[in-house]
Amino acid sequence: MDIQALRAEQLARAAEVVRHDDFDCLPPRLIAGADVGFEQHGDVTRAALVILEYPSLKLIEHKVARVATTMPYIPGFLSFREYPALLAAWQMLEHRPDLVLVDGHGISHPRRLGVASHFGLLVDVPTIGVAKRRLCGRFEPLDEEPGSRQPLLDKGEQLGWVWRSKKRCNPLFVSTGHRVSQDTALQWVENCMSGYRLPEPTRWADAVASQRTAFVRWQQQG
Repeated sequence: MDIQALRAEQLARAAEVVRHDDFDCLPPRLIAGADVGFEQHGDVTRAALVILEYPSLKLIEHKVARVATTMPYIPGFLSFREYPALLAAWQMLEHRPDLVLVDGHGISHPRRLGVASHFGLLVDVPTIGVAKRRLCGRFEPLDEEPGSRQPLLDKGEQLGWVWRSKKRCNPLFVSTGHRVSQDTALQWVENCMSGYRLPEPTRWADAVASQRTAFVRWQQQG
């Protein structure tokens, strides 16, 4: 694996990321959620994509793709490992979303190209990174109340927001993926909340990927 070539590609792609709002449709009619995981000891990459109507946040479509993992785990280069399955799931969708929330980082990455930015560039759709753990940067302590936020800073640059979505829960790391500004990214994550720690698009993507109870019940009702 040529790490130098991957690093050069990351930097080149990061320079292509559009960090301002460039929506084709506002408010978005359809919002997607994306979640990536690994099965069979990492040999298989699994990507789940869901489509929700807005503003009802009703789940209308879900697809899961499983592809052979083509790259080993290398810290800082996870998007190269994850995007093939996301693209496979994308090709399966019947609906095309106006906005995608990805469980992962956008520009809040050491070289400013997390999976949300990488995937957003590949499909050229407004994309937001919603990560559960910090990858880089620093931030001031948050208040305990829901809605508390602090800028995520790295080398004098704001990479996104650290935002407490729910009391007694760890904060989320919200960042521009592609074609969405920092403030708008946080606004749309807030618009997609429904009482849980995660916004509905990535919460449903995780539920579909892991066959969680909420998704099993939804299938039974359908």
